[in-house]
Amino acid sequence: MGLTAQFASRLLSCTPKLLNNPLETSRRLVLSTTTTLRNRKRSGPGPPRLKIVNATRESGGGAEVDTAVAVKEKPKSERFEVYRGSPTPFGATARDGGVNFAIFSANAVSATLCLISLSDLHENKVAEQISLDPSTNKTGDVWHVFLKGDFKDMLYGYKFDGKFSPDEGLYYDFSRILLDPYAKAVISRGEFGALGADGNCWPQMACTVPSFDDEFDWEGDLPLKYPQRDLIIYEMHVRGFTRHESSRTEFPGTYLGVVEKLHHLKELGVNCIELMPCHEFNELEYSSYNSVLGDHKVNFWGYSTVNYFSPMAKYSSSGVRNCGRDAIYEFKLLIREAHKQGIEVIMDVVFNHTAEGNENGPLLSFRGVDNSVYYMLAPKGEFYNYSGCGNTFNCNNPVVRQFIVDCLRYWVTEMHVDGFRFDLASIMTRGSSLWDAVNVYGNSIEGDWMTTGSPLSSPPLIDMISNDPILHGVKLIAEAWDTGGLYQVGTFPHWGIWSEWNGKYRDTVRQFIKGTGGFSGAFAECLCGSPNLYREGGRKPWNSINFVCAHDGFTLADLVTYNNKHNLANGEDNKDGENHNNSWNCGQEGELARTSVKKLRKRQMRNFFLCLMVSQGVPMIYMGDEYGHTKGGNNNTYCHDNYMNYFQWDKKEESSSDFFRFCCLMTKFRHECESLGLNDFPTAEKLQWHGHTPGMPDWSETSRFVAFTLIDSVKGEIYVAFNTSHLPVIITLPERPGFRWEPLVDTSKPTPYDFLTIDLPGREIAYDQYAHFLDANLYPMLSYSSIILILSPEESS
Repeated sequence: MGLTAQFASRLLSCTPKLLNNPLETSRRLVLSTTTTLRNRKRSGPGPPRLKIVNATRESGGGAEVDTAVAVKEKPKSERFEVYRGSPTPFGATARDGGVNFAIFSANAVSATLCLISLSDLHENKVAEQISLDPSTNKTGDVWHVFLKGDFKDMLYGYKFDGKFSPDEGLYYDFSRILLDPYAKAVISRGEFGALGADGNCWPQMACTVPSFDDEFDWEGDLPLKYPQRDLIIYEMHVRGFTRHESSRTEFPGTYLGVVEKLHHLKELGVNCIELMPCHEFNELEYSSYNSVLGDHKVNFWGYSTVNYFSPMAKYSSSGVRNCGRDAIYEFKLLIREAHKQGIEVIMDVVFNHTAEGNENGPLLSFRGVDNSVYYMLAPKGEFYNYSGCGNTFNCNNPVVRQFIVDCLRYWVTEMHVDGFRFDLASIMTRGSSLWDAVNVYGNSIEGDWMTTGSPLSSPPLIDMISNDPILHGVKLIAEAWDTGGLYQVGTFPHWGIWSEWNGKYRDTVRQFIKGTGGFSGAFAECLCGSPNLYREGGRKPWNSINFVCAHDGFTLADLVTYNNKHNLANGEDNKDGENHNNSWNCGQEGELARTSVKKLRKRQMRNFFLCLMVSQGVPMIYMGDEYGHTKGGNNNTYCHDNYMNYFQWDKKEESSSDFFRFCCLMTKFRHECESLGLNDFPTAEKLQWHGHTPGMPDWSETSRFVAFTLIDSVKGEIYVAFNTSHLPVIITLPERPGFRWEPLVDTSKPTPYDFLTIDLPGREIAYDQYAHFLDANLYPMLSYSSIILILSPEESS
């Protein structure tokens, strides 16, 4: 989810509000037990009653006053033994023959632990409510209790009481059962896309109580710890990868389905998966009838988190069975089996906003637990909307940033993931509500006053993550922008270890490959790992995550098929989605086109993929691009649980998917070349630029040709050239006495001659067709084509 998505189209219940220049405010409310709660209804037993004991009459200064001591009754339970409990760790923790529950809430006046049996969940019944005594079950701002008893098939949640005053940023409602932010599994409906009782899109959710039997055999699994420069990343949607019937998997659309298809990624040459959101979310959040397709919209992408510690239960084969524990098991199985195949797994995480939306959204967890802490608020309680989705997570608040670090640690230590890609990461660099130097650093700094949401040069959250002993060694990738206009590609606070989705690489490469003038110099920077962006800050080429396509926007096939977006299927009159795609349809709009146009499109797809594989930095491939998946020109398919977002395995197997062969050979070539994954930016000792003649590059506004030679310790030397002009050209190759240039890749040729492998039948015939050019140290390039030549000794020719 990036700037290219129109987030308003992804919200039905949330009305975003952007606030300009708000005044900073600091609100801490001390509420008495007699607080009158306005504008809401109560249900359930309510908070526990107080007993008044030791009443006396005292006089002082002549006046008599009544005094009394309020003593709260000890929490009781018919099913469980109840003890004081411990304020740490947060969440529900199985230990000492029972379960400890601990949750933060600074502004609530009472807390009640609700225990729910699995059989009663869908009927909204509560098996038991245990009211917590603030004198014994609260330490600081943490409520806690320890229970012993039979927790089989038992779930839990909380009720909090306090003031309901949106103008003051408080949303306490004792009638609502809330999720524990630290819950390790969350369940509601068991099947993806299935409505709850009476068509309810938001049925009651509950948290899984941990068990001493929750063990997983990792079989000695250890982190692969690949140097980031060696990665080839594959952006994948778990459900979309195997949901199509042609996947022929036993459990389509699940974590287990992905495990069945890991061999495909191995064949493709991928060694790192980037999973689109797998935290628990509600796919029915945007549910509404779509008259265009005659179906219902869903939140397919998942960029709307309900709980950050919980894997998406509806991506497991068992749904809600075993109280959601199977989702944890199957996610771990995916990580373990991917590691066995030599594939790392990083997660796309969404810490910029949650599913609770703005003031019109539901109370699910954070809002009802402590809204003024977890969300970035304006002076009168309005929600800042730097995310474009109704609210903004208050990332640099001390409590919230510790929550985020705890969450990331859990996924690394308990779930064995290898890193994270942070959606709209620039929000994590903005000042929190109640921002001031004392609040963050413990002392004031002259001139440090700033408004909520102001960009911070040294954001505390990024500092904590970067220097955490567990997290600083994993992959950390920022989507370095947000919808509030903060664009930080090349300037994201990095501590030397953060990488970035390089949106400038995407835009420049698209412009140059489609033949736009004035981009030859910028394109050369992209080939070198964008030193113009990263060198000055002390970073390396691998800090640039290079991509041409991602989930948000056109697929690679659509990038060369459509000039304009075709989003009518979204039911929003084609008003959603990015309008500036830097695409080119190669002369005819849509899939029905002349043969010559279709051939040019395939050539352009090869050009884009070759560019990715020969660029310094880390290449990222979007799922399905390796066979030419199309979404029919829809560049914002967030709401479709259908063929648009499904990997179509039958298309991959068709002869028309000859592009898959090309992709596999190009990734293999990149892995083989030491020089295509450098740890530092290439210098003149290793790289030389060329034009139509050697050593004469053309960086003019009219240039559409870029070529370079690169010294490689494995291949010796390689020559790469791009001709994005509409005219063909004959180029002169660099003189290398005693050696001869041999063709390896030419994107203008049809498969299989686009990549001349050693065992290719007819390879010598294809080679002889260009022998007379090579004898003269020349090579003919068609329009819109790219080539790779390898230097070989004369005697081997």
